Parts: sequence; C-alpha cells; structure tokens
Amino acid sequence: MPDKVSVVVPIYKVEKYLHRCINSILNQTYKNIEIILVNDGSPDRCGSIAEEYAASDPRVKVIHKKNGGLSDARNAGMQHVTGIYTMFVDSDDWLGLSAIDILITTCKRYKADVVQSAFYYAYEDYLLFDHKHYSPKSKPVILNRESLMYELVKNERIKNFAWGKLYKTSILQDIPFKKGVLFEDVFWAHHVMDRVKKFILINQPLYFYFQRSDSIVAAYTPRNLDMLAGLKERHIFIEEKYQDLVNESYIVIFRTSLIHYNLLIMNWRKDKRGTYRKGIRDYIRKNSTKLKKAVDDDKFLKIQLTMFLVHPVLNIVFSAVKKVLRQLEIISEPSGLHKVSITQKEFST
Repeated sequence: MPDKVSVVVPIYKVEKYLHRCINSILNQTYKNIEIILVNDGSPDRCGSIAEEYAASDPRVKVIHKKNGGLSDARNAGMQHVTGIYTMFVDSDDWLGLSAIDILITTCKRYKADVVQSAFYYAYEDYLLFDHKHYSPKSKPVILNRESLMYELVKNERIKNFAWGKLYKTSILQDIPFKKGVLFEDVFWAHHVMDRVKKFILINQPLYFYFQRSDSIVAAYTPRNLDMLAGLKERHIFIEEKYQDLVNESYIVIFRTSLIHYNLLIMNWRKDKRGTYRKGIRDYIRKNSTKLKKAVDDDKFLKIQLTMFLVHPVLNIVFSAVKKVLRQLEIISEPSGLHKVSITQKEFST
C-alpha cells in the first residue's frame, strides 16, 4: 500500500469556504490520506460540517477544541497524525487535484525530506502567479540545507509558510508552533528546515492561497508586529548556526521594519503614543553599524537606511519619489505577479 499522507486542517470561522477546502483534499488522485480537521472552537457551523464529512468518509478525523489560535490548532492536529508524510492546508485555501500525488512522487524520486510547490494567490474570480520566482515548465530545484536556509531567509522562492509543502512527519514531531502569535510560521520554519538534508522545489503551482478581505493580513494592527518579532528571534538562531546568512537576515529585518513603520504611520490611531514606531526606530539605531554593513551592496537600501537614521519621515519621502520614478519608467518596475487564466474547475473543487 502507498505511504499514508496526513493533512492537518485548522478550522475557525470559515463556514463559507470549508467545503471547497475539504473537497479538494478528499478528491485527490492520491487516495491513501487521512484528513485531520481541527475545529478550533469555531462559533459557526464549521464543527458540524466537519462531522458530516467524518460520517461519510473514514479518512476524515475531527478534533473539537477550545479556541486557541492557529498554532494551537495545528499542534493539536499533529498529535493525531499517523502518516509517514504530513501536509498543512489552511481551511480557506485548497489544493489542485493532483497536488499530493505530484508532491509524494517527487519526494520519493529524489529521496527528499521536504517538497514545496509553487502556488497561486487566489481571489474570488482570478488567480495571480509569481513568474519572477517560479517557472512552471522548469525542472525541480534541489537544495541542500545551506542553500535551503539561504532561500528561506530571503523568503522569495522558499516561503516561511507551513502550507504548500509535503514533509516527512519524523522531522516535525517535536517542533510545535509557537502559540499566541501571528505569523507563527516565521517562528517555526527555520527549526524544521535546519533538519532537512534534501529539499525539492517544484515550480508547478499546486496550492491555492486564498486572499480574503477578513483575513489577518488584510487589516493592519500592532499585532502584525509579531512578524518582526519572529524575524528577530530567527536572527538569533541564524547568528548561532549560519553566520554566512547574518547580513541577509539583517536585510530582511530592515526591509520589514520599514514596511511596518510606514504602516504604523498610515494607521497612526492604532499607535497614538508612537510606542511601536519608537521600538522600530530604537532597533534600527541600536543595530545601525551592522545594518550598514548588511546593505552596503544595495544602493537603494543604503539610501533608505541613511535617511531613516537622519529622520524616518525622509525615508517615506524617498519611497514616494522612487514610486514616481517607476511610474515615469526612469527606474524599472520589479517584475512579479501576473494574472493567469483559470477554469471553473479550479474554483469548484
């Protein structure tokens, strides 16, 4: 019998999307799966919907628990995993029908510990695909631990997301997700990847990452600063184990700091006393020497850091000028997401 794949699906207030998600997993061309639905105290019909699936398909397990957040739900689901391989699927997302088949076939062919596919940003009626970092017709990319960690820190081709990957269960079992934080994957992924000997990237998009207006990334709050906290916690790990990546880690922290500083200004009512902005300023000033070394080869980042250290508002002005220059085509617009044609089947799995 083929190796079993466990699919952990945390569920909370997704009644509108849950059927699409679960159906896409149940209808996989790879059949030896178990689906662990974790009802994280959802106040809507999610719990009863999950039970209906369990009653109609023996591959479905349902866990009901008090609301504890996404990390707590994933941790609860992992306690019930029995598969040789594990996947995480968020309950408003869905899989292409051959996703698991392709992932596990690739995993076995290359004797990999983890396989990641490309993915679509999925909206209500269209998809976006990142052609800058993924090329669907390209062969799989093989990464060892060192090159994998570099790619993970850059977070361009290899994402910090727990979803979109097939893992050997054995490398996950004693690495829980950190509870009580947003962007929990940033606190978690580097610990997992540090154990990987061989990682495979498939350029073909197999996962549909749904973008909805009520998601935690759609409306900014100071809790989103958990992203920065995760990057800084990971940076300590990088300093201890991957000295060659320290500068790259500082670059990511600096870029993310600028983004959050600007968002805090745009949402100034949520930071009326400027406490959160001050925290970002203090970190950049305290680590300015190391940051200057890290950005030395990047002209724009050097300018941004210099301006921020003089006064953070100058950096905002610089960003606005850079945007105008791109519109005037004086400097090039970075390539990125492109809309792709879709079929109705992709939205009705």
